[in-house]
Amino acid sequence: MPEMTPTDQDQEVPASRDAGFWAQNVSTLQVGDVPEGAINKNVQGRRVTSPIQGFGKMWQKTYKVTVPGRSVTPKQVISTWKQKFPEFWPKGNAFYGPLTGIAPGEVAVLNLTMPGKLKLSTGVLVMYADDESFTLMTPEGHMFAGWITFSAYEGTEGTVAQAQVLMRASDPLYEIGLGLGGHRKEDKFWDATLSSLAGHFGVQEPRVDVQLICVDKKRQWSSARNVWKNSAIRSGMYATGAPFRAIAKPFKKKSSS
Repeated sequence: MPEMTPTDQDQEVPASRDAGFWAQNVSTLQVGDVPEGAINKNVQGRRVTSPIQGFGKMWQKTYKVTVPGRSVTPKQVISTWKQKFPEFWPKGNAFYGPLTGIAPGEVAVLNLTMPGKLKLSTGVLVMYADDESFTLMTPEGHMFAGWITFSAYEGTEGTVAQAQVLMRASDPLYEIGLGLGGHRKEDKFWDATLSSLAGHFGVQEPRVDVQLICVDKKRQWSSARNVWKNSAIRSGMYATGAPFRAIAKPFKKKSSS
């Protein structure tokens, strides 16, 4: 009589090698402690969004800078980028990440400088992170719905650091803003970030290559209602209420004492 073998259902399915590099299923974002002075709004309890949930045209934007030679490896670039991520951002913009740093499932609060000196409060989820790359995902109300992937690889002239964004404007107002200079502002943001990263490794005059591709020219009008979660509007309302919060602060301290 032939020996019986286990069925596929009885066999234990091995876990994926990189399962630990992905964020676990996240329904809503949970924010930990943030430094005093950080504006923590429009993040807690928000759901993450992909380009599928966005409103505007879909864009793929790729920004690259080369660190000449072979003295710096791609893994060294990514390790440094994750450890010092906020330090490479342009002045006036803040990334408040957890003490554990860039790790799968972590949530960071962003305070970004907008026209009119408005501080826009939003955030990101670390969707994926390993030794060679990491990906951030945006929440509802962010300027765009999408992913930002940071990676590094060996190029012909040295190690190439890359930031690639796949996005749609979250709602009609953001789409208008991108058309009125928002795209150029974003390009300058990542140009400055990658230049700062390259400068950290000793590159004197870094040159950032930019590639912009419109993947889908259609606007998704079914997502126009995303405007109700618009973080710029909500941040503006929060800023308007600052004088009233300052007046009420002493009374709150007295009532709590």
